[in-house]
Amino acid sequence: MPVTTEVRVRYAETDQMGIVYYANYLVWFELGRVELLRSLGLAYSRLETDHGCILPVIESHCRYRSPARYDDEILIETRPALVRGSVLKFAYRILRKAHDGGENALLAEGETTHVVCDDQLKRKPLPERYAAALKAMMERSE
Repeated sequence: MPVTTEVRVRYAETDQMGIVYYANYLVWFELGRVELLRSLGLAYSRLETDHGCILPVIESHCRYRSPARYDDEILIETRPALVRGSVLKFAYRILRKAHDGGENALLAEGETTHVVCDDQLKRKPLPERYAAALKAMMERSE
């Protein structure tokens, strides 16, 4: 805990100033969520196909600390922060990977809040297997 996913900043993710466009951090958050579930032996796609659940984002927050730039190696740290009924919250830290033996640089941190819904956007409980795995991960980190 947390689950760490590594990506390299692509040119298309940067703006005219050569800095990662702010909305791409939310894309990285989503990548982190998918990989967190995969690390638990669960698949986001199976949540949809087997259980008829979607996880729309109802709130997001990101605090930007330092810019990421083209070709940086980025570490996306993701952990579950809340699992309660049909509400889930994930916490993230985006870091620039250090190559000189130094400390990774914190670029951004944030959270997303989700509500488990069916395809008609009606609330439903998170399947027990998913809830249990996320709760167990949270307990291991305490």
